[in-house]
Amino acid sequence: MNKNSIPNHIAIIMDGNGRWALKRGKNRLFGHRAGVESIKKTIMACLDLNIKIMSIFAFSTENWKRPKEEVDGIFSLVDKLTQSDIDLFVKNGITVRTMGDLTKLPEGLQNSINSLKEQTKNNTKLILNIALNYGGRAEIVRAVNNIIKTNKTDINEDDIKNNLYTFDLPDPDLIIRTSGENRISNFMLFQCAYSEFYFPKIHWPDFNKKQLKKAIKIYQKRNRRFGGLK
Repeated sequence: MNKNSIPNHIAIIMDGNGRWALKRGKNRLFGHRAGVESIKKTIMACLDLNIKIMSIFAFSTENWKRPKEEVDGIFSLVDKLTQSDIDLFVKNGITVRTMGDLTKLPEGLQNSINSLKEQTKNNTKLILNIALNYGGRAEIVRAVNNIIKTNKTDINEDDIKNNLYTFDLPDPDLIIRTSGENRISNFMLFQCAYSEFYFPKIHWPDFNKKQLKKAIKIYQKRNRRFGGLK
């Protein structure tokens, strides 16, 4: 792996928690718990590899269709991550941000997330960008509506970019989706225009530093031309 060609921003669609658990005779929430541990491992791997931004798809606007027990369980795990594991973020210099409509989440979870964001806002080693109640299409609609409120009628790409949740972040260099599904499922639709994609077959709970390094090695073999010639 070329340490001089590390992607600046990696985004991850963390898929396969439920299938991983069912293969082991456990319920889906068992898989989500294991998935949280993989998040922590991957955060530490990003710090070690000097990756500056890690975006993760934690809960989509479509995930509300899942059974209430599973939805409540996911929110409980996110709440635990933002409260019990706060030292992980504070001691390691991690800034926590979110994208998505948090107002639809339980009030207690909103409070713990906003508290963590406030406590970590001045950290500089890694940005952890968590997509919660997020959808790429909804984000673009939100951006356009924000622009309309300014009475602007001639809208360009920069106007939309400047009204996204990621308005001040570079687009992902590499998007990883685990579990072998070859689609992006409404994730960062505007931002992924020139991202490289990698679809490993392993489920998210089995993802670790070794798997991340493998993804980066594959990324480094790609020829990114951004529409031009090299």
